[in-house]
Amino acid sequence: MALTPGTRLGPYAITAQIGVGGMGEVYRATDTKLKCEVAIKVLPRPYSCTNASVLTNSQTNTAGMWTAAKIGVIRRDQ
Repeated sequence: MALTPGTRLGPYAITAQIGVGGMGEVYRATDTKLKCEVAIKVLPRPYSCTNASVLTNSQTNTAGMWTAAKIGVIRRDQ
């Protein structure tokens, strides 16, 4: 599921796709509340956050990436 520039996911506005792989798609986006750039990873249905272990693993991995940045995992139901 490719997202196009301008698509909104909560407070995030997609600006560009920056990567695609077996575990999903990664997009550059703007946090419209904090006015900063973020990266958003969209998982395909088999790896979706309905699986508690995948959600926990994603949160753990992203929390370790940056210490000064806002990190989070959001769920987007399809």
